[in-house]
Amino acid sequence: MTGITGFLGSHLLRRLLKEGYSVIGLKRSFSSNSRIADILQKAILYNIDETSLIDIFQKHSIEAVLHCATNYGRKDETPMKILDANLMLPLKLLMLALEYKTRYFFNTDTLLDKRTSNYSLSKQQFYEWLKMYSRKIIAINIKLEHFYGPRDDTSKFVTYFIQQLLNEVDDIKLTEGKQKRDFIYISDVVDALYAIIENRNNIQGNINEYEVGSGQNISIREFCELTRSITGNISTKMRFGAIPYREHELMESHVDLTALTALGWAPRIDLADGIRLTVEAERIASANKV
Repeated sequence: MTGITGFLGSHLLRRLLKEGYSVIGLKRSFSSNSRIADILQKAILYNIDETSLIDIFQKHSIEAVLHCATNYGRKDETPMKILDANLMLPLKLLMLALEYKTRYFFNTDTLLDKRTSNYSLSKQQFYEWLKMYSRKIIAINIKLEHFYGPRDDTSKFVTYFIQQLLNEVDDIKLTEGKQKRDFIYISDVVDALYAIIENRNNIQGNINEYEVGSGQNISIREFCELTRSITGNISTKMRFGAIPYREHELMESHVDLTALTALGWAPRIDLADGIRLTVEAERIASANKV
């Protein structure tokens, strides 16, 4: 499993270990272990900048690869760094999985148009490779809507926006906010991924697609207004329209939950409750830093 130190990966790792799975976690030696410090001894960990991927496949009998590592390109990373995480790493794992007869390859993907960013383009590029080789391995491609929750990276919109409100900054520059997004709380995402993994023996060959979201759209403007209300902030000015939309911006996302709900999954945390949980966690984290 890649991305174990990240937001999504760390939550999924906890769930898999809790359910009794044996997990081989791939990370880099310089990655922060803060999200998984208390469970480091429960997984088999390798630093992929120090250990050959071939050696890992030779040493272990691997049933499935779960690719959760993602570079969103939000920290001015070069295209090569984005491609390394979103295309080259999973492609290397896919080739080794084929060579060593790994049965399943799970890939986390995005619903964004490939033209939106280097991130979405790189995700689409790996999807094409995965689809091409899906005749040789059971491939599961999981497209995620905008997931959020406590301890996410500050480069992500929800966490950034909440922290700005809690810090009561003077103003926050935003787009017009008319684009609609599907926000889904992290525990619901983990439940969805776990349901898919548990159902793996019923998944047939070729490419299999699952879309993960709450099924409810809300405009960015409405989301911002709801979040500010929950934080109790009445001083920060939200400057809608101060930032232009991205080129090829997705103005309204739609998620098809048919495949996922067939597994018995349904989201449990509504948006207001999810925001409250995240705001409270950020308040506690901020207080502990003081």
